[in-house]
Amino acid sequence: MRDDFPYFAAHPGAVYLDSAATAQRPAAVIDAEANFVRRDYAAVHRGSSMAVGEATSAFEDARARVASFVGAGESEIVWTQNATDALNIIALGMSDASAGLGDPRFALESGDEILVTEAEHHANLIPWQRLAARTGAVLRWAPVDERGVWTVDGMREAMSDRTRVIAFSHVSNVTGQIAPVADIVALARERDALTVLDACQSVPHMPVDLADLGVDFAAFSAHKMLGPNGIGALYGRAELLDALPPARTGGSMITVVSMTEAEFLPAPNRFEAGTQPVSQAVGFGAAVDYLTRLAMSALARHEHEIGGALLAEIAAVPGVRVVGPRQGETRAALVSFIVDGVHAHDVGQFLDDRSITVRTGHHCAQPLHRALGTPSTTRASAGAYSTLDDVSALGAALREVRGFFGADR
Repeated sequence: MRDDFPYFAAHPGAVYLDSAATAQRPAAVIDAEANFVRRDYAAVHRGSSMAVGEATSAFEDARARVASFVGAGESEIVWTQNATDALNIIALGMSDASAGLGDPRFALESGDEILVTEAEHHANLIPWQRLAARTGAVLRWAPVDERGVWTVDGMREAMSDRTRVIAFSHVSNVTGQIAPVADIVALARERDALTVLDACQSVPHMPVDLADLGVDFAAFSAHKMLGPNGIGALYGRAELLDALPPARTGGSMITVVSMTEAEFLPAPNRFEAGTQPVSQAVGFGAAVDYLTRLAMSALARHEHEIGGALLAEIAAVPGVRVVGPRQGETRAALVSFIVDGVHAHDVGQFLDDRSITVRTGHHCAQPLHRALGTPSTTRASAGAYSTLDDVSALGAALREVRGFFGADR
């Protein structure tokens, strides 16, 4: 299937282990977006021409396919700029509700609590920091251990009767920990708290049915699942989306506007003000079509094999420490690690010189790295096109790193 991806034809011998940052795109996705722009491009939901009708049909058909892919209704998927934007839309909507501009079920008061984990990506942390600052709410978190792993017990201990929102990642982008979603949803329901799931690292790699998981909101991005940049998706249960105040206002999301007030359309249109990422939506639809043809259960089995091999290969290198769940514990196909005596950026450059692409840095998770006692790690992450040869190439190169930098003396 690597032949489906033009990147590998353009870079023979490349080892691409950075899919957690962004995934390569198959030709089918590139062609779908390009062909739409060439043949069918027009404004959507504006006017009554045939061109607008055809473009709108393609735009909404893509929404329907993405919704079906994650077990959602069509009105439960909102197009956003990316997953970060989706998470901000939820937090900003709650901020407006707290100021009296929307449904009181989303309003926070001084002393209410927002709960996250210490392992969160900044995109699922900073919006809640800002919401707490605006409303007087208290931000609390479940701590991680020395491996960067949090527990249900830690989450339970951090909760109280004032917990109103629980936001957490389905899969950690640093440790690969897979969250026990059902357990957290059950805890939230005991307290009538809203659940917000960062699904960026799960939806591209395993079967995910958001309705079955029972979360209230979720966010994911196209570019991590073989699709275009510049578009993501916000999932919300229909009755919640229809009540959440829109974070952005303008054209195409209203019913009636006077000089002093406005009324908004139902979801998803109430959140899609202004010109939309139309060709990107078409590409997003093509990406889920491609993943559907692969079969997500088969892809999950493939990545489980690659992930296990990655973990074993990296952990076997002398002077290398893996963070996250241990061997034998459930984890996704990404492995972050520390090379003793060598900065992560130097590790990344060494690997890059050997045509091995990984990610280095704090991975937009500084609090987690602070808990790990290191400013940065190196991360290798697999995708649909990853092979055992990729894993072997990484392992062979890693065995040279400490010697090259004189760290093994």
